[in-house]
Amino acid sequence: MRTALGLAWPGPDPRALRAAVAGRTVLVTGASSGIGEATARQVAAAGGTVLLVARTAERLAAVRAEIEAVGGAAFDHPADLSDPDAIEALVDEILARHGGVDVVVNNAGRSIRRPVDAAYQRFHDYTRTIDVNYLGPVRLLLGLLPGMRARGRGHLVNISTVGVDLPPPQWTAYLASKSAFEAWVRAAAPELRADGVRTTSIHFPLVHTAMSAPTAEFSRLPGMSADEAGAVVCRALAYRPRLVSPWWARVGGLIGDALPAPLDAALTRYHRTTRSAATAHDAATAGDEAATAGDEAATAADEAGAAR
Repeated sequence: MRTALGLAWPGPDPRALRAAVAGRTVLVTGASSGIGEATARQVAAAGGTVLLVARTAERLAAVRAEIEAVGGAAFDHPADLSDPDAIEALVDEILARHGGVDVVVNNAGRSIRRPVDAAYQRFHDYTRTIDVNYLGPVRLLLGLLPGMRARGRGHLVNISTVGVDLPPPQWTAYLASKSAFEAWVRAAAPELRADGVRTTSIHFPLVHTAMSAPTAEFSRLPGMSADEAGAVVCRALAYRPRLVSPWWARVGGLIGDALPAPLDAALTRYHRTTRSAATAHDAATAGDEAATAGDEAATAADEAGAAR
């Protein structure tokens, strides 16, 4: 069943992974937890030097220490990928300390589930997701790609979702931003490949992580663990395919293009049956955002007081 659902993808041959990453510098965004953390640990175990990027400095430092404790090489670089100035500073720091990177795993992301009728007064949902899921990665790559292309080698791995193949309702902000970066990668790929830089997009099905946890119905569905997803990323690093996606997502996308009416009808029924769950998720997420905003405001006030 797991294989049929695309939830049992094999990891790489350890020798192939080591050949791909040993002695190389691999930057992983969203490395403080979930898929990013699992990928970083597996890459470091195969001999790669891992640059850990995420917002949470304390957690990044802990992941770095744990990797080093088992003989791996890692460096933590806290940064907010929704802040252009922070990304510019991150790029400058990476180039100064490491001379560039060989591989970028774009994993950091922001997910929001909210029906359109609940977002009429929440345009910031769209700016928040596009900042992290599209504009941030582009800004980061514009700073790192020149070195990769000059050296004539490199690899960009983009962690995406099956939702870009089969977009379900209630995820407009998230899927629009993920699809935007997916389009950027596809358009840039021929240019990058001409200079020796390969690209891979991974369209994951459900992965049980902290990002998926707020959607209660996901807890009842079969999915991958973060470690299993990390092994899929490592397989992509080892073999560098253009696309990794479950068979049913690719087939479903083709069928949806050829026969849009049945797919639209099915997705409309899905929305009607899950609308109440989405509303409950919306209320819980809004509460979490309010608490986060309060924490950020308190931190800003503390920093202002310290500055005075």
